[in-house]
Amino acid sequence: MLLSAVLALIIHVEEHIQDEKAKKKFAAALLIGLAYSASIGGMATLVGTPTNMIFYRAYKEAFPTSDAVNFVSWMKIGIPVSFALLVFTWFLLRYIFIRGKSKLGIEKNYFRKSYKELGPMSYEEKIVLFVFSLTALLWFTRSAIDFGGMKFPGWASLFGKHAEYVQDSTVAIFAAICLFLIPSKQAPGQSIITWKEAEKLPFDIILLFGGGFALAYGFDSSGLSIWLAGKLNILNGLPVPLIIAGMCLLVTIISEFASNVASIQLMLPILIALYKPLGVEPLMLLIPATLAASLGFMLPVATAPNTIVFGSKRIRAADMYKAGFWVDVAGIVIITAVVMVLS
Repeated sequence: MLLSAVLALIIHVEEHIQDEKAKKKFAAALLIGLAYSASIGGMATLVGTPTNMIFYRAYKEAFPTSDAVNFVSWMKIGIPVSFALLVFTWFLLRYIFIRGKSKLGIEKNYFRKSYKELGPMSYEEKIVLFVFSLTALLWFTRSAIDFGGMKFPGWASLFGKHAEYVQDSTVAIFAAICLFLIPSKQAPGQSIITWKEAEKLPFDIILLFGGGFALAYGFDSSGLSIWLAGKLNILNGLPVPLIIAGMCLLVTIISEFASNVASIQLMLPILIALYKPLGVEPLMLLIPATLAASLGFMLPVATAPNTIVFGSKRIRAADMYKAGFWVDVAGIVIITAVVMVLS
């Protein structure tokens, strides 16, 4: 949702930057930061990422009588992990792409001045903001949300037995149709969005998504993922912090080459079966593994945010490798430390 806004900011700022190298670094820092923060922020709540919701469903199926996991209890671990990793990522991206003093050649009050020059919002901007906000609200409230003592059923339940056909993609298509139908005041006779704008969508992203799914299928069908996951047995007898760190490392490696959803779907049943032989509480394995599945920061196909941002063609894969490796390492350390302290 924020990619277009970030690209607009980059294009506007680049008009005032003379150094071509500085332009590329500025664009890389913002775009990579956008992709990483989307994944990092999703760790904070149960509904933040699909992997978190997959974990919750698997946990309730394996331990139906347990109420140890709810919206609030997850946030007690998710928010510290998310905040600490976000701060580390900010310092890392600043160090990699803008070392020392800013070399953009832009005064500090440039952004404040540019903001004031925008003037009041137009009718079209208000309509897009409304549709944008409505879309986000419908996405977050589509499925049931458990707040601990109170459960919100989700608006999809209004469709009864047909609720399974209402997905996040349904909301996106609904929002797009609205923008195609609502008339514009600036251009009478036209809608807010026309096919001319729709043609600019990066349809080649679909190929990147398809490549990631194909790679995930290859890991699964060849047995390589199961072989890697089975190596968790070597953790038996190790101290609990090393068990958690080793398991996070394995999940992170798998999620770099396969989608994070496929990775966690593969790992959860194995971890549920392994917690007794390893002699640890199930949540001590399941929660870190779920969080680690969101640590795919090195490769464009690792997560959906990475793929979408890489599809802008404004960053190199090498930039993502360089920053993603250290964010992965920091993520493993932070997850292990927070789980050990707060569990």
